[in-house]
Amino acid sequence: MALRLTEQPSLHDNLEKKSVAQLLREINEEDKKVPLAIEAALPQIETLVNAIEKTILGGGRMFYLGCGTGGKLAVLDILEVPNTYGVDPEIWQAVLAGGVENLVLDLEEAEDDIEEGWRTLRDKHHITPKDIVVGISASGCTPYVLAAMKACKEHGIPCGSFCNNPGSPISDWVDYPVEIITGPEFITGSTRMKSGTSQKLLCDMISTTIMCRLGRVEGNRMVRANLINNKVVDRLTRTMVERNPGLSYEFCEQTIKKCGGLVKAEEYLIKSGVIKARV
Repeated sequence: MALRLTEQPSLHDNLEKKSVAQLLREINEEDKKVPLAIEAALPQIETLVNAIEKTILGGGRMFYLGCGTGGKLAVLDILEVPNTYGVDPEIWQAVLAGGVENLVLDLEEAEDDIEEGWRTLRDKHHITPKDIVVGISASGCTPYVLAAMKACKEHGIPCGSFCNNPGSPISDWVDYPVEIITGPEFITGSTRMKSGTSQKLLCDMISTTIMCRLGRVEGNRMVRANLINNKVVDRLTRTMVERNPGLSYEFCEQTIKKCGGLVKAEEYLIKSGVIKARV
């Protein structure tokens, strides 16, 4: 069996003998390769994002499914998106080997469980063909992820994936494969590095694009963010003042807090005749 690209020896050696400056420089050299690898896969990413958008607009849900670094990064994404964009957390979810609730326990052995992933999708989330599942696996052959993708395929559930090896098994089992070829890791086999960086960037790209397409962004502002802290309230207040120059900061802040958000505040003021509807 050929050695997977992500497991091939690092292009750098004798690391324990190098200075801090040398190590940092060489790690940075490797990291620079990640955006270029993503650029090469943009057509694949576009196809996947189009499928996710269609699913959500059709009333379905998107699930990331993974383990290790990729799974944890997916959990981070689904934790942040609902508050950032004010969307129902039901439409943007993640399934993590060992359970999302056990994130900090780092149950790496769960990646070898070939039944848990599908069982969680089926029994806990009641997955249907209206939904879409995106498997994350640097190697492209993680048993937990691959088995779940196979089960989804057998039950007519649309699937996508992203991995970091060319011609990976997972790509054969999904409808929308994305392969980000980042090459050997700086530390041989340490896919938390370049592979993980590519997974984080992909999660950011996918969720941000989808939220823009769903109208959760206006101009370049997160106008539907939940009022989770003073920073967000201030950000929304400044946006409202910019959009409605005749209103004071204090008035906008009070109205946003009263109405529970920027968009709701503006809708209230439009109905009250205080401001005019945006064209």
